[in-house]
Amino acid sequence: DQFAVRLNSIDCQPFLIHSHKQGAKSVQAFEILPKPAEGRKPENPWPEWPVIFRIDYGHEEMHVKTGKDPRTYSISTKAFLTAENAAGIKVVTGLEIVEVEWEKDEKGAWKLIEKLDTTRTVECDLCILAMGFVGPEKTVIEQLGLKSDPRSNILTPKDKYNSDVAKVFAAGDCRRGQSLVVWAIHEGRQAARQVDEYLMGKTTLAGPGGIVTARMTHKGHR
Repeated sequence: DQFAVRLNSIDCQPFLIHSHKQGAKSVQAFEILPKPAEGRKPENPWPEWPVIFRIDYGHEEMHVKTGKDPRTYSISTKAFLTAENAAGIKVVTGLEIVEVEWEKDEKGAWKLIEKLDTTRTVECDLCILAMGFVGPEKTVIEQLGLKSDPRSNILTPKDKYNSDVAKVFAAGDCRRGQSLVVWAIHEGRQAARQVDEYLMGKTTLAGPGGIVTARMTHKGHR
């Protein structure tokens, strides 16, 4: 029977579904950016990733259950409202939000502008800040004593996946930083190749670029 709000990261589906299934009275998703267009804009041509309005499974399920889309665009949070509960602990009770719009300045850079007389408060018992990748979890890194780069990613030699600790390998976002899933797949395969080579002394797993084939030799002829 509580009010749940998520800030940013509009594509975070599990939060929407599970909050509602857990009995939240209201589930809202605030996004500071404007609502995307239904189709590509001229400044977003192919082969760039299409920045368009999408309805994912979480949005669709919430619409079926509540009759509306949980997303609200062009919203900026100005303050968290708090109060002490019965145990004397300060907890979130609401958010102070304002509607915003984006305009380009004289240099062509986007500038955030608050709309006049649009500031209001919303009830909130749980606020989740889903704002993207901020580095790998530090627990394992600290427990194993792994070295990290300035961005907190696990440090490995160039084009290698072994860490500075023997028998510990890293791949994907924890090594290269936030990136596309295709990079995670690629690095997972190459890390497996290096692990295989480490354990067996050699490997037949495909290296970067795939498998290199050669014409077979038969009875002394190629």
